Amino acid sequence: MSVEITNFRNAKSLNSESTMFELEIEHPDHGWIPYFLHPEDGDETISNADLITLIGSDFTAYVAPTQEELDAATEDAVRAKRNFRLVEEVDPLVMNGLRWAELTPEKQAEWTQYRTDLLNVPQQGGFPNSITWPTEPS
Repeated sequence: MSVEITNFRNAKSLNSESTMFELEIEHPDHGWIPYFLHPEDGDETISNADLITLIGSDFTAYVAPTQEELDAATEDAVRAKRNFRLVEEVDPLVMNGLRWAELTPEKQAEWTQYRTDLLNVPQQGGFPNSITWPTEPS
């Protein structure tokens, strides 16, 4: 069952072809809600074709991100990956006194170095676009 949308606001094109939009739609049951219009969305609860017709030329044009913005997004993604590794690989071992005490001093040193190397990823010369990930101790 398709929901008819007759009002929208704040439409912003997300690509140069103006086929993807971020906007708000006035849903008949839920009121104003955020909506992401993507041409490959197979859900026809809301007709994207009808919505594109409704939007017409009433939208903010796409502006390509600057290299600075792209680098900032890459930096965020690399830091998130680094933080995930710290939380999932290092912390369960290092923060558990019993597990840590079972390691030899050599293994403790390897894990300490691995943790330090992960923390230092942002200081690498090519960061954020060219980095070398440290190898997890075995």
